[in-house]
Amino acid sequence: MKKTIQPHELASRIAQIALGKKACEIRIMNLQKLDTVTDFFVICHGESKAQVKAIADAILEETGQQGVRMWHREGYQVLHWVLLDYVDVVVHIFEKETRDFYRLENLWGDAEIEMIQDHAE
Repeated sequence: MKKTIQPHELASRIAQIALGKKACEIRIMNLQKLDTVTDFFVICHGESKAQVKAIADAILEETGQQGVRMWHREGYQVLHWVLLDYVDVVVHIFEKETRDFYRLENLWGDAEIEMIQDHAE
């Protein structure tokens, strides 16, 4: 029987996958204490549509290999904002301009935010 991955652990793994694809400004937002439909957001951006796609592809591939099922995805056609919904964790991968426009982090200003950085930098 496969071990269930807890939501924060899944969010952390996804953030590390994004980091491996050089995603920018990676944030894990803890929404558990707020009245929302998910426990965590992972938010990041790429510098181009190709990078947004590469980040999303890597997350889908690696979580799939770990036996984690995605419930829903959106935005793959245009690649301005790709959303990957794992129910307890929702991943938002933006192009920089789109992230700046929507400012998703500001909509949940009461959430605890964990910044993910490459320790080699």
